[in-house]
This record gives sequence, structure tokens and C-alpha cells, in this order.
Amino acid sequence: MASLVESLRAAGCVFAEEEAELLSGAARDDAHLAELLARRVAGEPLEHVVGWAEFCGLRVQVGAGAFVPRRRTEFLVAQAVALTRSGAVVLDLCCGVGALGAAVAAQSPGGVELHAADVDPAALAYARRNVAPYGGRVWEGDLYAALPPELRGRVDVLVANAPYVPTEEIGLMPSEARDHEPLVSLDGGADGLDVHRRIAAGAPAWLAPGGHLLIETSARQAPSTASALTSAGLAVRAVGSEELYATVVIGTS
Repeated sequence: MASLVESLRAAGCVFAEEEAELLSGAARDDAHLAELLARRVAGEPLEHVVGWAEFCGLRVQVGAGAFVPRRRTEFLVAQAVALTRSGAVVLDLCCGVGALGAAVAAQSPGGVELHAADVDPAALAYARRNVAPYGGRVWEGDLYAALPPELRGRVDVLVANAPYVPTEEIGLMPSEARDHEPLVSLDGGADGLDVHRRIAAGAPAWLAPGGHLLIETSARQAPSTASALTSAGLAVRAVGSEELYATVVIGTS
């Protein structure tokens, strides 16, 4: 274990001891451990290497080429759970591996009708596994075009951790994200809000009366995200967490 920790520390891993334990736990044997270590030392995200990420107390399956759910997004989940009643229709749009939808469903007493949609088939392979324990259904396609017509006007809670990094800032991101996560899950266009505007514009047709749209954004971009929701006719408020450096804009139909 000591040599494993030393190798990780030499590679720049700040939490080398914790990572060593996770790699050891994921390895089938010594040869497999050496393979996992080599991947991590080469800069691959730890979550990709071990095959899962901890999110809202869940072990969410992830893998190479998938967006890794961030801890700050747990704040969005908390806001969504507070608005979710028993039996609500919940939609995780731009779902990636389905972490948000799974977490909302797991924390909602009485259960929900869960749907998740994304344009990336590789991410959806993980999403299917992550939402399956909650009876979730997964749809592939570009935003609302992925959804079945019978969902129109029925969504009570729509959560979206859509890409919101401005194109020119992608190169400033940590290499673990920049080099190992799909660009479609990061790049939000010139000002970072291209997808936010599209989600906002289409939301009223899919939300139930009194339904809620929750979008993660940055504190700097929140006014523009809020403006997009307001333009769509939603009643808007923004909430934030200093502890998690998280900002969520909520629109209600």
C-alpha cells in the first residue's frame, strides 16, 4: 500500500491515501491494480478508473468518456427534492449518467415517475443502470426531441445540469475534465448559456401547471440564466450555496 500511495502522490494526487484504498478495493488482483494505477497516474479521473462516483450518498456508475457528477450539483438535488411530491413526474434533462434523476428519486418518499434524457449514447448506457432501481426510463435525443409525446404538459420537476462553460474557457478547465469528459457535456457556447436558453424556451410546453424547472449555473451567469427563464414566461428565483459554490435558478410555470 505504501508504494501505491507514493506513486499517487508523485503523480500529484492530493488525497493519495484515500485514492489508494479506492483503487485497491476496485482491483481484482495485483495485475489489475497495476493497470488501474497506471490509468490514474496518466491523469484519468479516479471515478472513471474505479467505475463509480459518490453522489448524494449513492454509488453512481460512471466510466471512460462520461461526465462525472460534481459535489456542488448536490445542491440542485436538494432544491429539487424540496419541490417533489409523492408520485411526481421528474425529468432529468441533459442527464449524462443519470445521477440527478437517481438522487432525486432516492430522496423522494413515496416514489416518483422518473425520466432521463441525453444526446450522448455512451452516457446513457450508464444512466440506464443508475435509474433502473427507481423504475426510471431513459430517452436518447437532443433535449425535448428525445421525449415521448405523452410527457408533454406532465413534468412536475425538471432538473438540468446542462453545459454552461463558455467555449473559450474550456481550455482553462482541469485536465481531468478537459481531456477525459465529452465536450458536449462541458461546452455551453460563446457565453456558456446556449443550452440554458434552449431548455428555458421549451420548458413551458412540457411542464405541468405549477411545475418547476431547476438549472445549475454559476453566480456570474445566474442573471442571464434567470432572464432566459423569465422570457419563457416562468416565475423565477435564484438560490445559492456558499459552502458548495453552487447556484441554481428555479422557474415555475
